Parts: sequence; structure tokens; C-alpha cells
Amino acid sequence: MADILDELVGRLKKSYQERLVSAILYGSAASGDHHGKFSDLNVLCVLREITTREIAESEPIFRWWRERNNPAPLLLSAEEVRTATDCFPIEFHDMREQRRVLYGEDVVAGLAIDNAYYRARVEYELRAKLIRLRQKAGGVLSDKELLLRLMMDSISTFCVLIRHSLLLANQPGSLKKRELIEQAHAVCGLDAAPFGVLLDLREGRLKLKQVDAVPLFENYLKQIHVAVDFVDRMER
Repeated sequence: MADILDELVGRLKKSYQERLVSAILYGSAASGDHHGKFSDLNVLCVLREITTREIAESEPIFRWWRERNNPAPLLLSAEEVRTATDCFPIEFHDMREQRRVLYGEDVVAGLAIDNAYYRARVEYELRAKLIRLRQKAGGVLSDKELLLRLMMDSISTFCVLIRHSLLLANQPGSLKKRELIEQAHAVCGLDAAPFGVLLDLREGRLKLKQVDAVPLFENYLKQIHVAVDFVDRMER
């Protein structure tokens, strides 16, 4: 991971030169809960401005980065970092709590995050990801292995959103997935069992053939609904 991040920074510096303000690693890789097979490397790239020139220069870097199974860096101007915290409260909260500056200024330090739409954004993301999960499952429900892999691929995203559901309720939200799910069980009654099975599968503690996929999926969906309802009941 260190080598690929160093190479990314080198490419960013070579391409943007003095226009590169900052490159910051955030998410599970910055928190120490990164799983190489399932977790992404999330990087915020801040430039002095973003025009078609910068977008064109981004193309080969972003293509190279995506070929290594990572999402394209979050490309923002320095002004957008200061003014867009109401649009990206989830991301900026995560960055403020766990980040590693790879290059340049720590633009997140001391950043005031506007929480005006925080609850709505968490509920929206939970519902949207739930709908997307059901859509994808509709094409693989009869294939046990693909269904299990679909759930394993999704658990990191849902853990992030469950964590923010707890933070909205002024409850602790661990950056460690297993601790987080236990906290969610205590706070909102979420059943930790399906999450535990999926984490065991990801970590090689269980084999795919040992798990009955469809009942697990049914319970997994049920628990995501618990999280959605928990956020939906919060005061607007």
C-alpha cells in the first residue's frame, strides 16, 4: 500500500506541479481497518483550481489508479473544500477523524463542517445503497458464491453509514467494524450476526461453502432496514 500511494503522489506532483495543494488518504486505509481484497484506497486530491486542463491531466492518472481497483481520487479545488462541507458531511467527518496527509497542506485540519444536511445525507445514502444492493442481488440470487461476494463487497459501505447513524445520535462509532456492529446492536438493536459472518468470510475464517447464502442475505437486508429506520426516526 505504501508503494502504490507513493507512486500516486509522484504522478500527481509531476502532472499538477505547483497547482497541487494537498493529497490526503482517508477511509479504512487511514484508520488501520483496511482489507486489501475488499477495501478501497480513498484519496482526496486538492488543486488550486479545476479547469479542463486539470481534468485532462487527471485522465491518465485516474485510469492507472482505477486499474488497481481503487475509486478515482476525490478531486476538489481548495475553495470547494472550504464551501462544500454541507454537501459531503459524511466524507469530511471521516477525513477529520482519520486521515493521513500524503502531500502538501492538511486542508481538513480546523475545517468547520456544516451539518445542516448531515442526517438527510446519511438516510439517503443508506436507502440508495440498500436499493442498489437489492437490484444487484436480483441478478445473482440463485448463485450462492456471487451473492456472498456481493454482500462481502457491500459491508464496508454499510459499516461507514451505520457508524454515521450512531454519530448522529451522539453515540460512539468505532472505526473497527466488529466493534461498530456491537455498538449498533446496543444502541439500535441491530443484529450483529450477519455482519460477523460476512467479516469472517472476508478474513478467511469461514469458507464460502460453509454459509447458506440466501438466509444470510435475508437477515442482512433486515438489519440494514433497522439502520434505515433508526435514522428515519431521528428529529429533523
